[in-house]
Amino acid sequence: MPQGISYQAIALNTNGNPVVSSNVRLRLSVLDASSSGSVLYSETHLKTTNAQGLFNLVIGQGTVVSGVFNTINWALNTKFLKVEMDATGGTTYVLVGTTQLLSVPYALFANTVGSLAGNSSINDDIINNKTSNFAFNDTIANIVYVFNTTSGIWSSQSYNISANPTLFNSNGNFSFDDTIDNKVYIYNGKTGIWSSQAYNISANPTTQQSNGTFIFDDTVANKMYVYNVNTGTWSSQLYNISANPTILISNINVGFDDTIDNKIYIYSGKTGNWYSQTYNISANPTLQQSNGNFTFNDTIDNKMYIYSASTNVWSSQSYNISANPTIIISNTN
Repeated sequence: MPQGISYQAIALNTNGNPVVSSNVRLRLSVLDASSSGSVLYSETHLKTTNAQGLFNLVIGQGTVVSGVFNTINWALNTKFLKVEMDATGGTTYVLVGTTQLLSVPYALFANTVGSLAGNSSINDDIINNKTSNFAFNDTIANIVYVFNTTSGIWSSQSYNISANPTLFNSNGNFSFDDTIDNKVYIYNGKTGIWSSQAYNISANPTTQQSNGTFIFDDTVANKMYVYNVNTGTWSSQLYNISANPTILISNINVGFDDTIDNKIYIYSGKTGNWYSQTYNISANPTLQQSNGNFTFNDTIDNKMYIYSASTNVWSSQSYNISANPTIIISNTN
């Protein structure tokens, strides 16, 4: 049993608007047997929302009000979660809602996003199964429409009348390229917000996606662009003007090889940062990936390099100059 439950949500004020870049305070309580049952455990969290009103926390790791999280007997009786919030960051809590925990808590809450507001039901906010978002392209009005089934809100993005974009999707997020205005548009399924990134007028990028991470290469500006749905931000990495890198995507991470500057770049979808590793100028390594981790062999310096998605650190191991090793990848459970 993990000693914590991952929890992520968008904080809304009483008008239904996101509380952006501000402190919000939450009081979370685990109740026994019923929605009005005795409090087995209670804690508070002071969190700062991002530009979209998003915050995350771990239930069981807050400031304890009462009880001991580790001693909760989840198998005895049903359990309910009561959520209260002060959208101003104070201690005047407003009840968001109370919901029954119908499955193992850490399975129930992992990777879910809801919206917390004083006038909403938490049953609509804590999602017990996967949802689907829907999109279509009105080619006459030149507008892409997306319906978010979590929020129940339609969102639209117009594009140039002369463009004929193709709509792509990944994990509830959508993207398309306005080839006339030279912009890639991304719809974030978590925040419900459209974001765009301009590129060079002479470029003709192809957008790739995996698990909500979107990437394209502006081959004229020599810049790799990545959109991160978790942070709602774009990030870019320059590479040598003479390089012609190939994009390698693994889970929410991205890698590519700048063969001129002899440097491997990895983008972490978890941290939103780039991590690089140089190699011998005479080497011609092949980048491999598995579950967000990357590896390559510098056959000149006789070193095997590994990038760990867990630590975001490159690690190397030297080997005998006469050896010609082949790395074997074994995925863990």
